[in-house]
Amino acid sequence: MVVSLVCLCAREVVSNHSLSAAWLSCVPRELYRPLLDVAVAQCRPLAIGELVQRWPERSLSIRRWRTLHHEPPNRLCVQALLLAVVRGLTDDRCCLQVLDLCGLQSEDRHSEDVMGGWSLTVALCSTLMQARKATTASRRCRRDEREKKKRGMEIERARDGAAKRDRAGIKRKEDCGENAEPERGIPTPEEGVKGVRRRMELQKKNEAQPQVISSRENVLVDVKADLFVNARSWERVRGALSLSGPLQLHCRFLRVEELPVSSINSLLQLLTLEELLGVDVRYTSLGVTGLAMLLPQLARFPRLCSLRLHYCNLDVQRIRPGQQEALQEVSRGLGELRQLRRLSLTARPASAGTPASAAQPLEALELPYLSLTPGDVAYLSRSPHASSLTQLDLSENSLHHSSLHSLRYLLGQAERCLKRLSLCGCGLSDGPLGQLVPALRQCHALYSLRLALNPLSRAALVDLVRSVASIGSLRLLLYPNPLEEYEPGLPPLPSSAQLFDWPLSEDSEVREVTLIQLNEALRARGRTQDLLLTSDLIKYSTDLTMDD
Repeated sequence: MVVSLVCLCAREVVSNHSLSAAWLSCVPRELYRPLLDVAVAQCRPLAIGELVQRWPERSLSIRRWRTLHHEPPNRLCVQALLLAVVRGLTDDRCCLQVLDLCGLQSEDRHSEDVMGGWSLTVALCSTLMQARKATTASRRCRRDEREKKKRGMEIERARDGAAKRDRAGIKRKEDCGENAEPERGIPTPEEGVKGVRRRMELQKKNEAQPQVISSRENVLVDVKADLFVNARSWERVRGALSLSGPLQLHCRFLRVEELPVSSINSLLQLLTLEELLGVDVRYTSLGVTGLAMLLPQLARFPRLCSLRLHYCNLDVQRIRPGQQEALQEVSRGLGELRQLRRLSLTARPASAGTPASAAQPLEALELPYLSLTPGDVAYLSRSPHASSLTQLDLSENSLHHSSLHSLRYLLGQAERCLKRLSLCGCGLSDGPLGQLVPALRQCHALYSLRLALNPLSRAALVDLVRSVASIGSLRLLLYPNPLEEYEPGLPPLPSSAQLFDWPLSEDSEVREVTLIQLNEALRARGRTQDLLLTSDLIKYSTDLTMDD
């Protein structure tokens, strides 16, 4: 990568903070953005703060940081940014009106220097409250200065008036004689002072009374962000969303954990209808009834395109009073989500026909841990969504021999558009996977293929790599450790849980043999440079993240 001259100069400029006062006074507005990019890349929080406090443009988007540096910014950089936005509210040089923080959060738990989604949400809400206090104090200070100046002018006018009246009285006495009485109706200087004091007392009394301010009247900067809310931060986020102040919070993607449906609905009522794009609900005991209550609230958002429900106790296997009516309400509610394109469920909320209840064909369908039956797979393969899917996740569903025909048909329907396929932990042994390989080779748009935790032999794994390497678009293959690499004692067809918990062999030569054979298969296809093979299930997990 060739570094531009502007970038090289920006690195030199931001490297010495002691000279910031000198170069900030003469830097043109066109160079603020490259300077800020370099300051983020080199973790220069002081330079970030001074640049953002004087930001010369109306908008500032942080989304490009992830694109430029392929990793989230440092925690100190984010904190410096938020503090600088507050300081910029009272800085006449700052022109910022829209701050876009969407996509800034990171869920990488292995790095302590980046800010996670929950921490960023809490920090953002604290910034909103701090901004209101700062602007309130600044407004009060300016008001006090104006009132002090006004009182001084009134006292000066009163003194001038008193002096004029004194001169007029002396002149009348000279004209009318010594015994002339002063004219009535003209206040004495003492009475004028009493009037000023009375007005000051009334003014202080009015200031003590609460004033109702319009929600948009004092908004200086609109802040767009993805929010991560749980039981510990719910009150703070709700307060920040309902707060009227110089910073107005807008939510693009909302992720909630461990919240009842009533609290989720309360948050949804505070969000801007036109801006919410996705909702991710996790570890919440919604139940089918709770989901039926939630969907009408979601239907209010016309641009909602993503709905994820993970571990929400959507148990439909038990026969309960009113269960069938609730399932029908869920089906109707999904149909009201007119722009829904991504649906992710970890427990089936209705019959096999529920995914087809969406108003438009889905582009991403994630159904892990659902215990799908052969009938479910057959229904899915013939649904309107099959030919439009770009992402499909059927992980941890046991794909029996009777499901393979439907799965091959499904792959044939989606061969032109399917980009990401996850079949981790589906019990695919050598024979069933060999039957799927011809259909996989026809998926010409496939970008990533995840097959971890399937009981494959080394020979079947090598044949798989040799076959899928012919897919020119494929860039990632998450393959399972072959059975030869585990310690003795596994059953002939182990489950995914057994493969996950069973220890791998400590003999490095066993794993070395697998790597050598896989590299030879890639070399034979000429794919050693652009196709990544990995068995790292932790780093390349199937857990869902917030995508743009």
